[in-house]
Amino acid sequence: MKKNILLVEIGTNKKTYFYLENFKDRNFISTNKGNILLKDIHEVEWGGIVETHKGFKYRVSPVSIVDFVLYGIERETQIIYPKDAGYILIKLNLKSGDKVFECGTGSGALTMFMANCVKEKGVVFTYEKRERFLKIAERNLKKMDLIDYVRLNLKDLENEDIEEKEFDAAFLDTREPWKLIGKVEEILKSGKNLGILVPTVNQVVNILKELENRNFYDISVKEIFLRDYKTVYERLRPEDRMVAHTGYLIFATKGS
Repeated sequence: MKKNILLVEIGTNKKTYFYLENFKDRNFISTNKGNILLKDIHEVEWGGIVETHKGFKYRVSPVSIVDFVLYGIERETQIIYPKDAGYILIKLNLKSGDKVFECGTGSGALTMFMANCVKEKGVVFTYEKRERFLKIAERNLKKMDLIDYVRLNLKDLENEDIEEKEFDAAFLDTREPWKLIGKVEEILKSGKNLGILVPTVNQVVNILKELENRNFYDISVKEIFLRDYKTVYERLRPEDRMVAHTGYLIFATKGS
């Protein structure tokens, strides 16, 4: 039985996310162009076509983490977009079995990407000081069947200790991450990588100052841009709008 789906409207390619558990008490889902029977959705193969009662057609598509983050995630916070998340995963060198530290869970977008990398034997220890956000992240992780690879911790790490040690990677997404670099230095394995995301240049300056005073090397600052193109072969050109600045990425490796 399908759990998460994208309906892709034929003719426009507009995507709409549905979590089918929310519709278990009725036998259809509603779109702005009519109702679709759940029976039809479950019976069709992935990529197959279903039709609303008004005659509009949709393809039923499986949901990747990228799709979920862009179209389905529940959130009250700014999220880390896939364009940044992909590079973060590569720079942190995440792989199955790794033990990862994250501070600043937010709505859990990056947590999901990292959990998907380290499963089946790895785990992400994520820390968030606001209980409301942690509960949102938990719901999102459950929808994508990744909760088993995450340990959710309600803690303010600026004022509390990190009990776990020996992490294979670390990531900070907090307002003042330079205040936590010293603690990360203590829990991160030698030769392993720290990543940080912040939205403003002055934050980057504070981070660089702190990293220079700590046992980190190979320090770098990145900014990533992604531009979509209209997929019409007669007039191929960029989309009229793009997401420009999302944040600055800072990476460093811990010395021995």
